[in-house]
Amino acid sequence: MRTRIKFCGITRPGDARLAGELGVDAVGLIFAAASKRRLDVDTARAICAALPPMVSTVALFMDNEPQLIERVLRAVRPHLLQFHGSETEIECQRWDVPYLRAIPMRSVDDASGFCARYPGAAGFVLDSHRSGAAGGTGEAFDWAQVPAQLSRPWLLAGGLAPDTVAAAIAATHPWGVDVSSGIESSPGIKDGEKMLRFVQEVQRVDHA
Repeated sequence: MRTRIKFCGITRPGDARLAGELGVDAVGLIFAAASKRRLDVDTARAICAALPPMVSTVALFMDNEPQLIERVLRAVRPHLLQFHGSETEIECQRWDVPYLRAIPMRSVDDASGFCARYPGAAGFVLDSHRSGAAGGTGEAFDWAQVPAQLSRPWLLAGGLAPDTVAAAIAATHPWGVDVSSGIESSPGIKDGEKMLRFVQEVQRVDHA
């Protein structure tokens, strides 16, 4: 089984192009107001134009105004949405686009119970952020908190980097991994060498 890879917090078309060349499955475009990697709609559209075919785009929101989400859907046409705020199941589903729901593992004692509140989710992102806070802290959570079974595919996020991702996959067996700060030289600026090493490490542990 192949571990899927999502590079989140892409802010430059060149980084998106390299992600596609490396075989990454998806790139995340952040519109959460609190994030250092927040995009405007025009930049997001330029990033999408740089992507090769067969790479999915994920638009990330955290309690954004519906008007902004509508603008993003019209201009960017993301394949998936991702919600990190207090959005309810109804609010996540209203856009008729498959969505991922982030689970704030630093503030949720019962991850399985949290997931059960979102039966329409296409998948979950188990992240290290606290509820109501933006992700991308670069900090890992206790992998022992990962539920033995979840009802949907899930991605592991938080504290992942080229030096840690192999151990994370071996310990938790996620459907996919989601990385942002671990492949950067500064917030929003991806490092090509780190991007390559991250992909190589995922492939290495998959083949082992």
